[in-house]
Amino acid sequence: MTTPRPHDLLWLSRRDALQCVDAPWVSDQWRSEFPVVVRRDVSDCGRIPVGVRGMKREQRAAGWVDARDIVRVATPESLADLHRLLRSPFVSQQPVQAAIQLAQRQWPWAWGITGSTGYALATEVPVLHAASDLDLTIRAPAPIAPAAFADWQRMVTQLPCRADTQVETPLGAFSLTEWLRDGRALLKTNRGPQLVSDPWRREDA
Repeated sequence: MTTPRPHDLLWLSRRDALQCVDAPWVSDQWRSEFPVVVRRDVSDCGRIPVGVRGMKREQRAAGWVDARDIVRVATPESLADLHRLLRSPFVSQQPVQAAIQLAQRQWPWAWGITGSTGYALATEVPVLHAASDLDLTIRAPAPIAPAAFADWQRMVTQLPCRADTQVETPLGAFSLTEWLRDGRALLKTNRGPQLVSDPWRREDA
């Protein structure tokens, strides 16, 4: 199995595979048939940092898992498959309709769906509502010029719901809108945020 990346959804082999969670609601609501999501953090003993979501919007908790306990992975890219989107029970919801519009175009990068829309697509749990956003991620292992994002940004602003794009580089992730607007962005890394102008180049603190 390849190393899980941020935003990947993981299904675990058993309930007690989820470790070090300090939130009372988790023991009542979370079961191993629900996935956890990979988050950014660092473990000295090789564990994978994950987040747990409950049925309420404010119910979010951090935890850890061992790779040996992972039985299934859903990547954001797999959730952006057009046929999967068209078969979703939430196909009439605006975030899914927006994702379908994006999936009907060919893009020069791998992209995927995260957040509540990704969770709903992966689990069929009805967590979407009328005001739900569409959270997107673009995989960018090599630098991409700002001008290359013009068509993507133009289309995203015309979608039937609010959409936010995070770009994933080898060093972390940043808001595409913020970077294009300001020429700098807050890069989310495993060791905390860092303000950078070039999200692909390691900068001195």
